[in-house]
Amino acid sequence: MILIAHRGNTNGPIPERENTVSYIKEALDKGYHCEIDICKWDGESFWLGHNEPIEAVDREWLKDNNVWCHAKNYNALEAMIAMGIHCFFHQKDDYTLTSYGWMWAYPGMPGGVKTIAVHPEKLSIEEVKKFAGICGDNIEKYKEQIT
Repeated sequence: MILIAHRGNTNGPIPERENTVSYIKEALDKGYHCEIDICKWDGESFWLGHNEPIEAVDREWLKDNNVWCHAKNYNALEAMIAMGIHCFFHQKDDYTLTSYGWMWAYPGMPGGVKTIAVHPEKLSIEEVKKFAGICGDNIEKYKEQIT
């Protein structure tokens, strides 16, 4: 199962550290994938941040790591797709497809072998096990329950 740390969180949300390179690197170094928010493309760098730019990252960093880039606007989405970066855009859709063909499920929605459960707390552990992966703030808790 793919375990994805939401914005770098592995043991609960830490808003002041989320979507920063150092925090994401910590989660990646533990063997997790990370869902990150990309809120801006300035023609040279992408910017991490949920609502506003926090830290610049280059496209090679995004391509070379196990990151799932949540584009927060059209400009960032268009640029990432053109560059072959794994990305997606959604708001409150039940499901959206990532640029690599994964189904990204809204919290509480059912899923299967090509689906990622987002914030799986609304699902039973038996339902969670049907997914290909999960994305949440407490991913270490699920690592113990699923493996």
